[in-house]
Amino acid sequence: MKILIVGSGGREHAIGKKLRKDYPPISLYFYPGNGGTKLIGENIDHIHSTLELGFFARKNRIDLTIVGSEIFLLDGIVDIFQNFGLKILGPHYLASKLEGDRIFAKSFMKKYGIRTPEYKIFSCYKTAIDFIENKKNISLAIKTNGLASGKGVLLSHNKNEAKKALKTIMIEKKFGESGDKVIIEDFLKGKEVSIISIFNGKYIIPFLSAKDYKKIGENEIGINTGGMGSIVPNPYMNHSIWKDFEKNILNPTLVGLLSEKLTFFGFIYFGLIISSGKIYLLEYNTRIGDPEAQSLFPLMESNFLHMIHSSFLQQKISIIWKNNKCSCCVVVSSKGYPEKYEIGKTIKGFNYLIEPFYIAGADKKEKNWVTSSGRVLNIVGIGNSIEEARYKAYEKVKKIHFDNIYYRNDIGL
Repeated sequence: MKILIVGSGGREHAIGKKLRKDYPPISLYFYPGNGGTKLIGENIDHIHSTLELGFFARKNRIDLTIVGSEIFLLDGIVDIFQNFGLKILGPHYLASKLEGDRIFAKSFMKKYGIRTPEYKIFSCYKTAIDFIENKKNISLAIKTNGLASGKGVLLSHNKNEAKKALKTIMIEKKFGESGDKVIIEDFLKGKEVSIISIFNGKYIIPFLSAKDYKKIGENEIGINTGGMGSIVPNPYMNHSIWKDFEKNILNPTLVGLLSEKLTFFGFIYFGLIISSGKIYLLEYNTRIGDPEAQSLFPLMESNFLHMIHSSFLQQKISIIWKNNKCSCCVVVSSKGYPEKYEIGKTIKGFNYLIEPFYIAGADKKEKNWVTSSGRVLNIVGIGNSIEEARYKAYEKVKKIHFDNIYYRNDIGL
């Protein structure tokens, strides 16, 4: 069997490792992949467009394509592959707008009564400034409408911060065209939760809850990143909150997807926050989260390939997880990420790492591993508690050294 995995980070390495573990004879291809994916499959580095990738998949008789990166989803990769008669896991272009177009997603939430923070939409900078001047609640989340690599959300706790955020997005165009329109949303104080689920066009089957650490600095300060770590399960997701999630977010989302004919075979990521005893939906992703995937897969006992196959048959899936086990993923990065950072730094201690770990941005040059991106390694610990998993993860992190290494020390606290 031939499987193509689209993306280049630790998530794609994690997907590949899980598939290889569950079905060793598999042939794996990655586009574009990274240094880690080379170890378990073949990187496709001679292709320069999504359409060309479709031709490659058809010519090489790829049995299944799994899309990890959101960029390709909004480029219409699913529509292209399906037109070629290829099996692909991911949303078609319109459904991918639930992630790539926040205004589209917010309108969907409002229409189907999905609980989300109060918000307003603006395309005019001056009108947005006037709104902030007259706003009583000055704790706000100011969001770009389009994708910004997970970094297009700026938080403000006073009017000056809010105005600065608007200027950064709408005038200085830090996030490009993604900031042509903004959503100004009430900032809810609480505990964030990530719930990844698989959607088969008929049912949404959620995975274990996770917690993602988005900020670059410890104690959740500084700018947003693609994620600096994650834990599973999320300790704040108790039984009553889970029931609240099912009633006010999961079930109405399913109703909306079916009603709007936004059905597909793939993943739905619920970005949530628990505030004042209630759970709210902050955002959808239409893919597996990164680095949540790196914490989830080591705990998944079920055969992932069988799960995917069952999804295409629209069968209900019962996912088996390691009993009472917890995981903690620490992202080891290059200092300066997510803005300016240097690459090409020799990684020492790599050969002493034990599983599970995933390569996000590193490559092998002759005999040495060197950094090749902002996020370099995803190192995971497994234990009977979050505390034990955290301890094991950081014991492994301590083995790694390279110039300008950076990681948070508070993942899992």
